[in-house]
Amino acid sequence: MAKNIQHIVNSTSQLRATLTNHPVYTQIKSIDDLRLFMQYHVYAVWDFMSLLKSLQNNLTCTTVPWHPKGHASTRYLINEIVLGEECDVDMQGYRTSHFELYLAAMHQCGADTSGIAAFTTTLQQTGHFGEAFTVAGTPLAAQQFVTNTFNVINSNKAYLQAAVFTFGREDLIPSMFLPLVNDIGNNFPGRFAIFAYYLNRHIEVDGGHHSQLALEMTAQLCGNDEEKWEEAQVAVIQSLEKRVALWDGVCAAMQAKKNAPPYVK
Repeated sequence: MAKNIQHIVNSTSQLRATLTNHPVYTQIKSIDDLRLFMQYHVYAVWDFMSLLKSLQNNLTCTTVPWHPKGHASTRYLINEIVLGEECDVDMQGYRTSHFELYLAAMHQCGADTSGIAAFTTTLQQTGHFGEAFTVAGTPLAAQQFVTNTFNVINSNKAYLQAAVFTFGREDLIPSMFLPLVNDIGNNFPGRFAIFAYYLNRHIEVDGGHHSQLALEMTAQLCGNDEEKWEEAQVAVIQSLEKRVALWDGVCAAMQAKKNAPPYVK
């Protein structure tokens, strides 16, 4: 199994390097740039939680009456990750999910949360992604990113969900967020403490304990089945490509905003 994990790492090394060195981080020069970035990125924060809960639903019994489901070690792995993501602590030590923490960071930065609020409310009411995207005015790159994530979720294949969660999210986040932390620290010293806390919290938790738990979970679910590992590799590559496209979309939106003529009454 170690060779299969290494094969996915090797096959995605270029995409991972593209994400680590993406120009989106250095383009965040102003508060408006940061706000725009967050209005795109918040969709990835939200669908991360959905991917996480789909794994918990597939790997543990979340219905009543309860029955043992799967292997206890796999149940332990996913439940521990859920605990950290859904019930972490904020800067004051109060319990919160990482999505709610991100919304608090957006409010502190003055980023517009009406889009993500309209999206989640409409989706909860209708269950229809197309309608929710339209009502919210969700940017196309964010729509495509979420759609890809939910294709993985709706496959109902826990090993695919685990692979994308591991290699497209948990294992990737530290290297992807470090440049952002550094640039925000340089461009906005001492400001936007909640967002900095959110980023550093992910680097700390996902870069260590959660990343290792996710790798173990993926290895257990794929086992010695080469077809599962090959299918997982394809799904991980697609997930990383959609993340690159999301960051490309943010860059294009920033550039378009800077090139727009000034508003005159």
